[in-house]
Amino acid sequence: MFAPTILQEITPLSEKDCFYIVDRTKATFTFPMHKHADFELNYVEHAEGTRRIVGDSIEIIGNYDLVLISGKELEHTWENYQCTSKEIHEITIQFSSNLLSPGLLDKNQFKSIKMMLDLAQKGLVFPLNTILSVRSLLTSLSHEKQGFYAVIGFFSLLYELSLSNDSRTLSSSSFARSQSNIESRRVQKIHDYLVQHYTEEIRLSQLAENVNMTEAAFSRFFKQRTGKSVTDYLLDIRIGNTIRLLVDSSQTIGEICFSSGFNNLSNFNRIFRKRKGCSPKEFRDNYHKKKVLV
Repeated sequence: MFAPTILQEITPLSEKDCFYIVDRTKATFTFPMHKHADFELNYVEHAEGTRRIVGDSIEIIGNYDLVLISGKELEHTWENYQCTSKEIHEITIQFSSNLLSPGLLDKNQFKSIKMMLDLAQKGLVFPLNTILSVRSLLTSLSHEKQGFYAVIGFFSLLYELSLSNDSRTLSSSSFARSQSNIESRRVQKIHDYLVQHYTEEIRLSQLAENVNMTEAAFSRFFKQRTGKSVTDYLLDIRIGNTIRLLVDSSQTIGEICFSSGFNNLSNFNRIFRKRKGCSPKEFRDNYHKKKVLV
């Protein structure tokens, strides 16, 4: 049986508004797994034990959580799970993807914001020190009555967040279907090749030859530019596509294993558990429980 469709949310954001913000205190998370075209910044406090799901990332959060999502196909939700707090404080800001035009984002002063929004296609979570530094901006923004000053404050908030050195992405690129933004032409060429051929057997010699480098030189170059070995980079692509099939198809685990470029089921299960902390079947069963019919 195929998994149910994820809820496509129509956000309350008006075409005439720069952003929509809601500040609330509640005892439970009730909104199901969903996705939407508008960008979203979601702040949660006093919610330790809550389970956050963004794409193929499933994490238990602490007392503070701040996530930016700019991927229109990236499903996400927060659920109580082990949270016992009755005073969950949540501030949600939704803004249109065209609020910041390409012409504006290409200006030097907006470069860091552009990079942040690109990363947020996979969901971007901010560290505690960043959250505490922008907390007053968030709360004052939700109470600002003058629309113009609220927009200035919002841009200031985005800029401060873009300066965070320890933010990290949540979902894998292949699951989030995010567009790559790679500066090196050679790395981009290898990335495109791996995305197109990840189901096949890939040799290091093939990749090195594609960019006219020796195997040793290519391995060093790739690790320096991506922070990952070619093997780990390829595994990320395969696991991301594997999870997409687990979520969106009715194929068996064995079929998914072999159609994703793995040639050994036990090895696939071992790698998957190491990467995601559970078996492929457990991940599928747990994820499907969060889906709802439109």
